[in-house]
Formats: sequence, structure tokens, C-alpha cells
Amino acid sequence: MSETPTVPEHDLHRTHRATTPPAVFWRYWAAATVSDAGTAVTALALPLVALTVLDVTALQAALLAAAGQISWLLLSLPAGVIAQRVPLRSLQVTLDLVRFAAVGSLPLAWWLDRLTYQHLLLAALVTGAATVLFDIGNSTFLPAIVPDRQLAARNSLMSGTHAVTETGGPSGGGLLVQAAGPVGALLVDSASYLLSAVLLRTLPERRPAPRSGDGALRLIREGWTYVTRHPVMLPCMLWATATNFVCAALVALTPLYLVREAGLTPGELGLVLAVDGVGALAGAAVAVRLTRRFGTARGLVGAALAGGGAALLVPLTTSAADAYWFALGNAGFACGVAIGSITTRTHRQTESPPELLSRVMATVRFVSWGAQPLGALSAGLLATYAGTRATLWTVCAAALLPPLYLLTAPVGRRRDLV
Repeated sequence: MSETPTVPEHDLHRTHRATTPPAVFWRYWAAATVSDAGTAVTALALPLVALTVLDVTALQAALLAAAGQISWLLLSLPAGVIAQRVPLRSLQVTLDLVRFAAVGSLPLAWWLDRLTYQHLLLAALVTGAATVLFDIGNSTFLPAIVPDRQLAARNSLMSGTHAVTETGGPSGGGLLVQAAGPVGALLVDSASYLLSAVLLRTLPERRPAPRSGDGALRLIREGWTYVTRHPVMLPCMLWATATNFVCAALVALTPLYLVREAGLTPGELGLVLAVDGVGALAGAAVAVRLTRRFGTARGLVGAALAGGGAALLVPLTTSAADAYWFALGNAGFACGVAIGSITTRTHRQTESPPELLSRVMATVRFVSWGAQPLGALSAGLLATYAGTRATLWTVCAAALLPPLYLLTAPVGRRRDLV
């Protein structure tokens, strides 16, 4: 394979947008799509391995969900510095190969009759850590190859594609689990990371920025200070943090509640989860038009309120016969989250100074995505002592709190975020 061009990081935002061929974006998009599709299958298969193969408790299921997210708390801030200082393409390819090995080790251990809960936890931890570094790097690469005027549309396309994989992945995963077992479904995700690595290898390399002599802590502090002193990014980050806490709690409860309480089969579970992706896809499809018509701030607040209200439909499901309530509520919630995510991410990418972008994204993800393991653990603990159904009602009611906060923040009094 011939070597592709190498672009210095400090020139990336200044010149590379005008010189990068459109095919680069589409290869970037293809790699992300393949990886997301496999990950969507694993989102269903991994907890089903724990629940059906290893017969774990509610707390163990929540710990497994938290293990996949804990690295957002541990690695997000240094990940912003790492993404700025190392060759980006090489980093992404290496991290895909790490995830390929971690997920691929699970079917092998099962085949050898050596699969344990501790192995599942370790695979979730390793995969989660690699995903943190990978996503922070990706968040700085997209605005480097897409002009500002196209960034909202490209972010919408990426979110929409992600929603499609979330739609097809769980439903296809549910059928795959029924045909080959939950462990067999993990082979699909493992292969997806390998294919993603091959595609990413064709992207242009980016040399690290020249070292300024600043230490890592100082670089991290600059990104942190910029976000926490920004009149719009700070409240948007706090909204995202509370929303991600609720999302993670709901994700941790979903397979536990639908399989053990409502009695759904793996195939039915996959179909219910697929509707979540339909909601996210709808949000991605209307996000740009909605915010152009009503304003980015008003669109964000309105979508978040509507999504939080829809979440109250979720606990109405009590059996497979009325699982449509869970699907509809989850889809509405996902739609609101997708609109808010696209709007706030585009604002950060266009308003942050290029030299701070990776650290701004890392700061926001450290705080907002760092709430996910806390949400999963909280749901597991509450379900253990109060019951799964009562916990589900509590979590869904809490979905209204983040948009209510936005209404009281300065963002709630604006038409646009800028």
C-alpha cells in the first residue's frame, strides 16, 4: 500500500480543508460506520453473554456496563493531549487493532470453556479505554477535513449514520444471538474493528504539532479553563453530563428489565433497541433544519424537553405484549438527545480555537461522558435495593431534569448559541 500524504497538525485547520479530496471524508465515514455497526451488535451481545451464559446479578450487569465507560473519567483529559502529540492515523489504526484483540478474545475463551465474568470486565475495560482515545482523535480529525459551512451537515450525517447502525445493529444482533448465541455475535464486532483499521490506514497521516515546551498538565488546564469560562459551552456541557448520566442508567437497566422482568427474547430485545436508533436517526435528519428555523439554543432546549417527556413512556412496558411503550419512549428520548448532541458538538467545533480543539473536546467528554459509569453504577445499586421497575421509573423521570436546567441557564434566554 502506498503512503498517503502527511499533514502537520499546526497546518491541519489552516490549509488541509481546502486541499483534502472529498474521498478522504468518505473513507473516514466508512471506517466509522463499519466500527459502529459492530459495536451496536456488541451493545446487545455483551450484556446477554453476562445474563444468559454467566447468569450474573443486577449489580454485576451494572458493573459490566460501567467498566465500558469508566475510561471517560480516567483518560479523557490526557487523551486530548495525546491526540495532539502523536500521529493520528497511526493512533487510530492501533486502537482498532487493540479492540479487535480484546473483543475477539471472548469467543475464543468461550470456545475453550474458559470464559469468566472477570474476562468480560477486562475486555470491557480495554475496549472502553481504546474507544476513548479513538473518539477524541476522531473529533479533531473531522473539522480538519470539512469546511466550517459543511460541518453541521457532516456532523448530522455522522450522527444519522450512527443512528442507522444503532437501528440495524441490535435487531441484526438479536437475530444473530438467536442463531449463533451471544458469544458468536461478538465475532462480528471483532471483525468490524479489523476492517475499520484497514480503511483508516488509507487516510492521510498527521504529524504531531511542534512541541512548545508546555507540560501536559498545563495543556490540559488550558482546555479546561477555556470550557469552564465559556458562557455557552459550560451550561451545554452540564446539560450533556446530566443527560449522559440518565442515558447510561437507562442502558444498564434495559437488557435487565426487558429480559428478566418483561420476558422478551433476544430477538424481541433487538427489535426494541433498534427503535432507539430510529429515534436518533430522526433527530439527526431534522437537527440542522430545526435549529436554522428556530435558533440553535431554542432548538436544543425544545428538543431536550420533548425527549425528556417521551422517556416517561418507557416504564409503561410490563411484558412483551406492550413493549411498544418502551420502544416509543426510548426513540423519543434518543431523538432529543441526537438533536442536542449535534447542535452542541458543532458549536464547539466551530467556536473553539483550532489549537485548543482537541483539549476542548477532551474536557467536555471527560465531564459529560465521565458521568456514564456513575449512571450505570447508580442504576445497578438502586435496582439491587429498590427493584428494577422502581429504578426504571426514577431514571425516566430524571430525564426531564437536564432540559429544565437549560431553561434556567443563560442558554435558555437565547435564540442561538452564538
